Amino acid sequence: MNLLRISPRHQFHQSIQFLPTSKSICNRALVLNALADNKAELLNLSDANDTQLMIRHINSADNQIDVEDAGTVMRFLTAYFAVQPKETILTGTARMKERPIGILVDALTEIGASIEYLEKPGYPPLKINPFTQQKSNSVTVRGDISSQFISALMMIATQLPNGLSIHLTGNIGSIPYLQMTANLMRKFGAHVTWEGNTIVVEKGLPGTTQLVMEGDWSAASYWFAFVALANDASLTLPNLPLRSLQGDRVIVDLMETLGVSCEPRGNQILLRKKESNSFFSADFSNCPDLAQTIAVVCAAKQIDAEFTGLESLRIKETDRIAALQHELAKIGATLTETETGKWKLLSPKIVPKEIRVKTYHDHRMAMAFAPLATIMHVIIEEPEVTKKSYPNFWKDMALLGFVMSDEKV
Repeated sequence: MNLLRISPRHQFHQSIQFLPTSKSICNRALVLNALADNKAELLNLSDANDTQLMIRHINSADNQIDVEDAGTVMRFLTAYFAVQPKETILTGTARMKERPIGILVDALTEIGASIEYLEKPGYPPLKINPFTQQKSNSVTVRGDISSQFISALMMIATQLPNGLSIHLTGNIGSIPYLQMTANLMRKFGAHVTWEGNTIVVEKGLPGTTQLVMEGDWSAASYWFAFVALANDASLTLPNLPLRSLQGDRVIVDLMETLGVSCEPRGNQILLRKKESNSFFSADFSNCPDLAQTIAVVCAAKQIDAEFTGLESLRIKETDRIAALQHELAKIGATLTETETGKWKLLSPKIVPKEIRVKTYHDHRMAMAFAPLATIMHVIIEEPEVTKKSYPNFWKDMALLGFVMSDEKV
């Protein structure tokens, strides 16, 4: 096992030179570009492993594709290859084979795709047979499922002879990600309308455009956490327009209450330490990737909190709720579901001087707990997991003056 030991650093006044670009935007743009016969020019693509996997596989002639642990790649490529005239087998890691995909497969099958489960019904790996004809131009899916399922259907609808109407039932989660998909599709020339609970996509994707990818607000969220927990800090982050396609831009508002001010400086933002509130409450339905970071900050600042909208965390790279509960307990905090869908965080009375963090093969666990190095010694197990979304995270942390050492056990 690889370990990364990090010594505490209580203050810093620095700039991050390069943030990863948004893999959410990049991966959607790559799928749309492939559907549009690669007519667009995509600039500043992310070096995150998820995006590099998409680049490698989206135009691959291989019949068997391993998406590793990339959920977005699995879901988007399932839909992409479902409308292609070739046979493809999609597989992934052991954890990927535990992540459900049946709702997407059912919807694609209803449209006219032919997909077989090679192991457990409802889960990867999948055998996707050549697409022959569209059987339906309308599907009904739950709105509270992964937004990536719905985004996948929206994008491939541009290739269907009769287009597609997607009717969403119940509560709709992760709305900003669906809006991101719709807005990117329009940039590629697609005709998309969204009225009430129905999304309508017409056939056609001109694709003649140029897109410059913006910085990743999810990646930026960890630097907000560093500023929130430091004794004294200011930090400049690049390539982050406040008017963003990304739902995780809401980190600006969430962290305002937890002790971080954010000032726009052209295409950069300046973060500064400020006073925080004594209690925190938020709904993460539209920004689930921020939940771990916020929970750690609240616990470390000894702020009690209430959370809703955590349901999708169960089916991420790991069961993120269980992982959070286990690791937060190491600093004396508890995360409890007081009633269905409502969670209460009780912060510790005394924060320890050291923590060893298990990362559960989850990049966000590593980066969410890393800011604790502003107040204690931190040991991160398997730190290489950050390559999934932020390959240079530890290097950027070192640039802030944190002293780190690697070891193997």
